Amino acid sequence: HSEVDFIMGLVIKYLREEYEFCVKNNVRVRHTGDITGVPEDVAAEIRSVCEKTRDFTGMQVILALNYGGRDEIVRAVRRLVQEAQRAQTAAAVTEDAIRARLDNPDIPDPDLIIRTAGELRTSNFLLWEAAYSELYFSPVYWPDFSERDLQAALDDYARRERRFGKA
Repeated sequence: HSEVDFIMGLVIKYLREEYEFCVKNNVRVRHTGDITGVPEDVAAEIRSVCEKTRDFTGMQVILALNYGGRDEIVRAVRRLVQEAQRAQTAAAVTEDAIRARLDNPDIPDPDLIIRTAGELRTSNFLLWEAAYSELYFSPVYWPDFSERDLQAALDDYARRERRFGKA
């Protein structure tokens, strides 16, 4: 428990310390995940920073906290069903309907996902959004992942032919 408390404290510290950077650089902070499972003080800080930066139009930073791809899909389907129940209609379960109820439906699906540390799996990350993403696996651990490593990933990506599920 103390490890989780420490990490949650770091989240609050980071959000507070980086807020001025976000303001100065027009960076929008967003969240993905189930915020109801986050300690209330952390959830309040996340909501506050997301609200204060919601109209910023520069880069977007998405904080994935208490996030799992399967959980995101389940929550999206629940939203769809609940909306249909409130409207007293049948839920039209389509790809577009589910997509519209994901945590950040306005964010384009990633073109490239880089997985570090030699792990050869997606680990429940952006399962819906990653359907046609290109994957790049690096043996380098995240803290040591350099600009050169990023360039290698981008060069590899540039050589690929994107087919989006077509043969």
